Amino acid sequence: MQIPEDQLRAGHIPADLYRQIPPGTDVRRLVIVQEAPRSYKGPIVLTLVIAAGSIAVLLVVAYVVQVIAAAAVAVISASGGISYTINRRHK
Repeated sequence: MQIPEDQLRAGHIPADLYRQIPPGTDVRRLVIVQEAPRSYKGPIVLTLVIAAGSIAVLLVVAYVVQVIAAAAVAVISASGGISYTINRRHK
């Protein structure tokens, strides 16, 4: 029994806890409550949600920029500001 959890499971009270017990306390009726181990589920889920949200925002921004660029090219070409021609040479 090297760690306090093993001592508590075996019914032994570690010395540091034993010193905190008030004098006159019946040790046989003593209940020691341990803190639950830390759960990493919350931080992992939060990280995944933030990553997915960031990717979604980037995709939306890319789509909006593409639509704005296409609309700008259409307006400029319709007003005669830009022309695009394809020349084919016949042999």
